[in-house]
Amino acid sequence: MIEAPKGTRDILPDEIGRWQFVEECARQIFERYGFKEIRTPIFESTELFARGIGAGSDIVAKEMYTFPDRKGRSLTLRPENTAPVARAFIEHQMQRAPGLQRLYYVGPMFRYERPQKGRTRQFHQIGVEVFGSDHPAVDAETLEMLMSFLGALGLNDVELALNSVGDGVCRPVYRKALLAYLEPRRQEMCEDCRRRMVENPLRCFDCKVEADRAIMAGAPTITDYLCDACREHFQKVTGLLRAYGIRHRVEPRLVRGLDYYRRTSFEVTLQGLGAQNALLGGGRYDGLLAELGGPDLPGFGFAIGEERLVMSLPADAAASRGAPEVFIAAVGEPGVERALLIARGLRQAGRQVQLEPLPGKSLKAQLRRANDLRARFVLILGDGEVRDRAVTIKRMSDGSQETIAEDRLEARLGEMTRA
Repeated sequence: MIEAPKGTRDILPDEIGRWQFVEECARQIFERYGFKEIRTPIFESTELFARGIGAGSDIVAKEMYTFPDRKGRSLTLRPENTAPVARAFIEHQMQRAPGLQRLYYVGPMFRYERPQKGRTRQFHQIGVEVFGSDHPAVDAETLEMLMSFLGALGLNDVELALNSVGDGVCRPVYRKALLAYLEPRRQEMCEDCRRRMVENPLRCFDCKVEADRAIMAGAPTITDYLCDACREHFQKVTGLLRAYGIRHRVEPRLVRGLDYYRRTSFEVTLQGLGAQNALLGGGRYDGLLAELGGPDLPGFGFAIGEERLVMSLPADAAASRGAPEVFIAAVGEPGVERALLIARGLRQAGRQVQLEPLPGKSLKAQLRRANDLRARFVLILGDGEVRDRAVTIKRMSDGSQETIAEDRLEARLGEMTRA
């Protein structure tokens, strides 16, 4: 038997309703804030991620699925989607459109990492990007939208943590101070952290090795080295969050693992996800477009791992999704023939209808099936109903039923639905 590759999984019909619920909620709320969907290719030039994410990042160095095409060009399955969206922004000169560009995406990403709960090698992200303004209000409003989205999913026990990681003025000063702290401890740290000290020492804060985490707990924090402009920007962001009434905490050691972040950096955690309880993260990346050869415009965004998000939903989330509004229980061949025509008419009227013509299946068995499917109404078509051009409607919530003329069916269903 051929099985799905390690680190991938099938999303089966019984669970797809939760995924659709999340994605439809995202589209509804994001578009309410003026965001529009963008779809980028599954694979891109490897150079895009090396330049955008950082050649020395763990993602680029260890986790990407990279391969040559038939002409020897290096391509990579996208490990994240901010760099591809930025590439599309530049390529299509979207800066020429008036105002801010607010974009969102939903789709699969790929990273070669150890599969674990909520983390797979093909995973899915929901994310947003805002290009064109470095105003703190952009950060705050996008975070408010994010928290509204999580609340609409029933995830109210989340915690927003944020920090400022500085900019090109103050980060070099902090980097020097951080290296001065780390250099005497170099030999005590893991091989990855020794590499990070050369490429981007801020990434040492992301290390999962307990001994290294203890060392980093005593490291100087960037909040003590912010320049006046970055400090003012961060204070305005947190002030606007307070005005929104959004609970948050400042985490001075919070950094993001991608090189393009500037100033605001944040993550949302949720209890119950285990040791790695981060649900999503994001921040400001004001230098990314210019780094990729585009206009020097600021950006802000976030990405959510959809697997972990779906896994975190309340048990009853989307419980009714996929349930047919109407199930038709047909008895005998004449009943099946009438059921086919009735089902077509109801579907053309916009109703979700399920019919399962199985030879010899009793009415009692069909009613059990309708109950298992959580159907709202069952239409019964037996010999009598077929003869009289009638149909019996059974309301599954209370078991009541009535027999009406077939030509009154749609009108009566409408009345019962509104009741």
